[in-house]
Amino acid sequence: MDPRSEVVLRQQDQLKGRVLFIHAPNDQLLIELRDTVQGSIWTWNFADHQAHLALGLDSHFAVTFPEQSFDQVVIFVPKSKELLSYIIHQVASHMQLGQSIFLVGEKKGGVERAAKQLQTYGKTLKLDSARHCQFWQLILQQQEQEKPLEAWLKTYEIQVADQTLKICALPGVFSQDHLDVGTAVLLPYLTQVKSGKLADFGCGAGIISCYLAKLNPENVVHALDVDAFALKSTELTCQYNAISTNQIQLHAVTGIQDAPTGLDALVSNPPFHQGIHTSYAVSEDLCQQAKHHLQGHGELWIVANRFLNYPILIEQYFGHGDTKTDQQGFKVLYACATNR
Repeated sequence: MDPRSEVVLRQQDQLKGRVLFIHAPNDQLLIELRDTVQGSIWTWNFADHQAHLALGLDSHFAVTFPEQSFDQVVIFVPKSKELLSYIIHQVASHMQLGQSIFLVGEKKGGVERAAKQLQTYGKTLKLDSARHCQFWQLILQQQEQEKPLEAWLKTYEIQVADQTLKICALPGVFSQDHLDVGTAVLLPYLTQVKSGKLADFGCGAGIISCYLAKLNPENVVHALDVDAFALKSTELTCQYNAISTNQIQLHAVTGIQDAPTGLDALVSNPPFHQGIHTSYAVSEDLCQQAKHHLQGHGELWIVANRFLNYPILIEQYFGHGDTKTDQQGFKVLYACATNR
């Protein structure tokens, strides 16, 4: 069980009634709570959401607070400070004065900093410190009027060849306020990508999806991500750049196994972080399984840190791969499904 969940269980005497667990990990926490707690989950991680549903839990996959009333809230601290600010705002605009808001997180994940973010809304009290985690309580003394989602957007423009794109990103989304180096290295090579039915795996703020759609009005781009905030950001980026809804299909996915099949090309700047921890599993699965989602002569395009072993994996599963460029610490990797 996640150590944060273990700390919550240590303090479950504090919990009662209808309790919303925000960003709860994929484990047995809600099952092990006493019957006096009626637990629900709000998550923006689709893989966690599917796991919660499989356990028969009341799980909500969304970027906004569930349309229910709750007696208490437990926030599992996310990695992003900006995302936590948004989550606290959502809570403070939906909960009632005098209700308890609990915060749990790892010390190395910034839980003490997160507790300071709560102080705007009342006095905070640390209830527990164990398993390298902390558990805090706030009695809500200051409510907020809910702001529209667009108020939390960060926008910036990028120039790619003759295209100017306006990028929109919500809190917690990769490259929220600037173009990351990896995507910048990849973008000039997207003119070489085969047209047709395309997928952008790990779409983030929608930079790759939007540019692929702009390159050819006949392209249909399937934007795939595990994160609800990323999918909403991609949707808004495409709206701001006047991309037709017929060109963009948004998909919440648990991994590459949920991608459409029969693709002409699969493009990705794959993630290698899960929360505050480094994880290469998602990217390695992409290299291993991508070929099953491509049609004959279908293409795989990846940009990745040069120190990662993706060229070896691509060679293993595609039979051959090419390095299109190696610059600024990143490689653009290419493979064709018919290569042996």
